[in-house]
Formats: sequence, structure tokens, C-alpha cells
Amino acid sequence: MKHVSLGGLDVSRIGLGAMTMAGTYTSGGGLDDAESIRTIHRALELGVTHIDTAEIYGPFHSEEVVGQAIKGRRDQVVVATKFGLVSHSGGGPGVTDSSAANVRAAVEGSLKRLGTDHIDLYYQHRVDPNTSIEETIGALADLVVEGKVLHIGLSEASPATIRRAHAVHPLAALQTEYSLWTRDPEDELLPLLRELGVGFVPYSPLGHGFLTGQIRTPDDIPNDDWRKTNPRFTGENFQRNLRVVDEVKTIATEAGVTPAQIALAWLLTRGDDIAPIPGTRRVARVEENTAADTIDLTPDQLKRLDNLTPAAGERHDETNMAAIDQ
Repeated sequence: MKHVSLGGLDVSRIGLGAMTMAGTYTSGGGLDDAESIRTIHRALELGVTHIDTAEIYGPFHSEEVVGQAIKGRRDQVVVATKFGLVSHSGGGPGVTDSSAANVRAAVEGSLKRLGTDHIDLYYQHRVDPNTSIEETIGALADLVVEGKVLHIGLSEASPATIRRAHAVHPLAALQTEYSLWTRDPEDELLPLLRELGVGFVPYSPLGHGFLTGQIRTPDDIPNDDWRKTNPRFTGENFQRNLRVVDEVKTIATEAGVTPAQIALAWLLTRGDDIAPIPGTRRVARVEENTAADTIDLTPDQLKRLDNLTPAAGERHDETNMAAIDQ
């Protein structure tokens, strides 16, 4: 597995997102912690070093699973987790809170669940409109001095917020959605990150599973799966977005690989400072995803993928879009 640098932090260029290990998607059946742990172990065997989770996943369950999986293997793993969508002062899960006091409470809980004395990469999950970014980054900088956090990052932050944060303490990475059907970061974010020397971690690099080609009708998504109401998975947008998937499938057939592998291989051509974190809780899927590291797209294939029309529809529903710093 090739490696890249995220603001000085060395990681495998394909990581593993652990959100689904807490049951965020339900299309794959019920939770199976033993399978999730086997998936993490298999990822490590295949050269993955970068495992990404968050306290809100579950909440807390994903971190607990990751903690169990890396026990005795801590030196093989770059552990990334996120805070800020759980208020520890009584607000509970789903309440945005990046105050200095909440940062302190959050990190202690994450360290305990992960079974470690330090977090390699600690992200603010969403920008808190009620706390200045300077206060939050100042609190994170204190954790760096104490050795509880080695590198810090932001998730779904605007260019202005990134600049303000980076001025307080260097950021290692920004995590934001980026894939063949979400090209927004190319306009402002990627140029800014490269100017500042900040790495980029694309989440949902497979379009929440759509780019795998396994979802062909809305009926393929269970009613209790959050994608059921996502604008890109409903109505006319769903049908339009199948065209994107069909072109990816055509190229995959030509190359003798899967659509998911083509989508990841394309992302890997976008720069040596990009480290996508496809999420799964299945051994077979992590084997498929990590194999994308060896795929070389032809110039013609790359051009066709570059020219694909991005997905129709907002990438989140109205409530979730309102929570994104823009």
C-alpha cells in the first residue's frame, strides 16, 4: 500500500472509515461487532494504517469497536476520531458543542473507548456556530502540548474557517465529502489546502454506496436507512444519478475491476495529499477497496471520469446541510 502525507502525518493512501460499524447504514443487515473487528484486522493485514471513527457514531459504539480491534496492534494504526456533535454538559448526542470544556470532556471519553493514551488525528466534526474557532483550536493545541492528541483537523469547514484555525495551530487535515459525484472541493478547498500544506481526507468516496453500482432502485434501500430521504437517492435525482454510475460501470468492465475500485482509483489520481476513507464493516469489501491502490487508469478512462456530470441533488437533507459551515 502506498502512503501519503497529511500535513506531516504519514498514512496509507486508502484508509478505513468505521461509521458503518455503528449501524449508520442498514442495507447490510444487523450489527456484527465480531465481523467489524475482523474487517479492521484484515485492513491492517492489507497495509491500511488509517482508521477513522467519531464519538457520535453509535454514539460511542464505533469507537468501542475500533478500540477492541486495535488492542495489541496500536503501533500499526493511525487513529483518527472526531468530537463536537455530542455535548457532554447535558445536551447529549446531536448537540453541536466545541467549547473548550466540551473538547476536554470529549477527548477523555474517546481515549478510554479507544484504549489508547493518544489520538493521532483529532477532528472537530462540525463547526460550532456558538464557539469561536480560535477557542476550539486553542483547546486542541493544549491537548497537543499534553500529548493526548498528535495532530488536529477540521471536518466540513469553509475556507475562511480553515484559514482562521490554521493561524492558531497548524492543521494536518480537512475531512469533507469528495467523490466522482461530489466535486465541490475542487473549486476552493483543494487549492487552499495545498497553499497551507494541509492534507485532504475524502469521506464517502463511493457516494454513500451509490457508486458501487449495487443500488439500482430506491427499493434497494431499507426504510430505516438514512439514505432513504437523502436528496440524491430520491425521485428524479435517483434516476439521473444512475447515469453517473453506469459510466463508471462501463469503465470498470473495460478495466476488469469493480465500479467501487474505479471510483477510488480516480480519487487517488487527484493528488499525493489525498487519503480517502471508504467505510465498510465487511471483510470482502475492505479487500475490494484496498485493491484500488494497484489500479492504473488509462488517459482515456481518466478523461471520461473527469468529465462525468456530478450528482443531481444536494448531498444532504436540509437539516444536515444547514449544519455545514459554508
